[in-house]
Amino acid sequence: MDISTELIRQLRERTGAGMMDCKKALAECSGDLDKAIEHLRKAGIAAAAKKASRVASEGLVEAYIHPGNRVGAIVEVNCETDFVARTDGFKALVRDVAMQVVASEPLVVKRDEVPEDVLNKEKEILAAQIKDSGKPAQVIEKIVQGRLDKFYKESCLMEQPFIKDPKRTMEEVVKEATAKFGENIVIRRFSRFRLGQCS
Repeated sequence: MDISTELIRQLRERTGAGMMDCKKALAECSGDLDKAIEHLRKAGIAAAAKKASRVASEGLVEAYIHPGNRVGAIVEVNCETDFVARTDGFKALVRDVAMQVVASEPLVVKRDEVPEDVLNKEKEILAAQIKDSGKPAQVIEKIVQGRLDKFYKESCLMEQPFIKDPKRTMEEVVKEATAKFGENIVIRRFSRFRLGQCS
């Protein structure tokens, strides 16, 4: 199948993938742009998993203050080289992360960072809410686990739906960025500030 340069250009603009990767994806998907995007995303996420072990010690610290100056965030996002850190695409990603922190109020970056006392307290509250339901203990345990998963999705930045595209999680956004830049991308830490509140 003959793939037009216009179609390749459109796919490049939408994914940031290389020209040959775009051409190959379009050929494999019979010229279907949406299927080619999905194909590249899947390939990129697979490649991102391989890069996850590489050291990311460069990057940016970004501050975002929401209009009205009542809430803001500072984030650190790392990559492997200062070359990538200076690109507009990486800067846009870091800004998106800061906006996500302001909008979605995560407690931690990943679920393994939730303090044990916070987790135990959450389990205790959830168990107390359904204790008098008359359900067997193993059913209560499954219900608590399901609600804990919901707690993680709300509290852990990487598991939250991306504010600009709720069909994707922040983890997917980071993996796609890793594939796009060809470097390991890591959200290292953040602080969120609200006027009149201590963090």
